[in-house]
Amino acid sequence: MFKMKKLVICLSILVFVSFFSNFALSVTTASLQKPNIVLIQPFSDFPIFNNQWVQNWIKLFQNSYSDRFRIWLKRSYSYVALMQAIFEEEGLPRDLVYIAMIESGFSAHAVSSAKAVGYWQFLSPTAERFGLKKTSWLDERKDFEKSTIAAAQYLKFLYKKFGTWHLAVAAYNMGEQRLSSFIKKYKTNNFWHLAQKMDFPTETAQYIPQLIAAITIAKTPSLYGFNYLKTKLAYEYEIFYLPGGTNLRTLAQYIKYPYRQIKNLNPSLLIDVLPHSLEDWGIRIPKGTSQQVSNFIQKRKI
Repeated sequence: MFKMKKLVICLSILVFVSFFSNFALSVTTASLQKPNIVLIQPFSDFPIFNNQWVQNWIKLFQNSYSDRFRIWLKRSYSYVALMQAIFEEEGLPRDLVYIAMIESGFSAHAVSSAKAVGYWQFLSPTAERFGLKKTSWLDERKDFEKSTIAAAQYLKFLYKKFGTWHLAVAAYNMGEQRLSSFIKKYKTNNFWHLAQKMDFPTETAQYIPQLIAAITIAKTPSLYGFNYLKTKLAYEYEIFYLPGGTNLRTLAQYIKYPYRQIKNLNPSLLIDVLPHSLEDWGIRIPKGTSQQVSNFIQKRKI
């Protein structure tokens, strides 16, 4: 009798373990196929899903990539407010600006293996398509304002074409035509379904989860272990039109500001002296220095 009870108990435990294992497996599978938790506004105006892929990226940013992500976070504070204002004016979700975090870490000088450049990693043809200039002395893909306007216009175009922000961002990463072919092939416009297809690019499949993870941490960094950030202030500047031939290093010395600060405000300028062929060119100068800059120009004319 005792042996029979012991056998029944053992069988019950095995059934329970089997059920629990299958349940855990089904939850994991479901979380990859169709995320079952949605974090809604006011947390983010970008559609946030929480699934295993997103959680994996959060853990990577917290651990293996924590030093890199901390740098990105610190750098972001110089740009996010300005970029979000541009996106809001264009009618886009403000949190799309964190694409610049995963594309370039908010760096003007980031260059990909495919020769994509700047905060938004524009290739030359796309940059030209959306009005960004590239010359021997200027690359507006590195301009944090002009490149953001171009990125907003491109993302708006992609959203109109594909109908969801997840697909618009996927197209931003992999290209419009390539994404269209996958949508046509699998007859679905659900990003999470497409992302699990064997031939769908892994980079793009992980691009949306990576973006969601970046947004999630950036919103509340201290909750994820990113404490004591030495945040940078948002850039404050004025626009001043300088004549061709102006030496920016000499200007910086005259107004008693580090030349690096002038360069940080004008990363699209590839040279230190404005081309003599220009009648004038608008550059950003530190806020409150317009009178000093004006005096510098007047002195040059004498």
